[in-house]
Amino acid sequence: MVYKLIADFIDVLIPISVCAILPIVIVWITSRVRQNETNRKAEIMLKAIEKGVQIDPGMFESKKSKKTIKERLMEKLTGACVTSFMGIGFLLLALIPQWQLPGEQRMNHDELLFLLAAGVLLSVGIALFISYFVGKKLMDKEIATEEKRMEEGR
Repeated sequence: MVYKLIADFIDVLIPISVCAILPIVIVWITSRVRQNETNRKAEIMLKAIEKGVQIDPGMFESKKSKKTIKERLMEKLTGACVTSFMGIGFLLLALIPQWQLPGEQRMNHDELLFLLAAGVLLSVGIALFISYFVGKKLMDKEIATEEKRMEEGR
């Protein structure tokens, strides 16, 4: 009886931890890292002002890499392929046991979860494919201009 209560408690605790506590901890850690980075830059700036040293304005710019339109589109295509293939894999995991067993049989809990995961992953993959092809069609001129600029810059 006690073991069943403990097992039920753990069965409830794991999804709550993964779905609620883990995202909160990740957001908290990333915000602390940004805050520490900002504090370090402010400290350096204050010390430089006290000493009368010129401050490089480039130090305070974000370090995000400026990706080209083509690189961003390729990332969407990669994500679309990965999620679609994962969705197809989950779909096969859900449906193969149904094909192997003869007769009328209902799906069990695991197969339904695989089917749900397949649906989610396939829908994300299809959305990324649509986003890629629409973005490619709309951004053809910008991509050509960007490529010319990069060739001239070399």
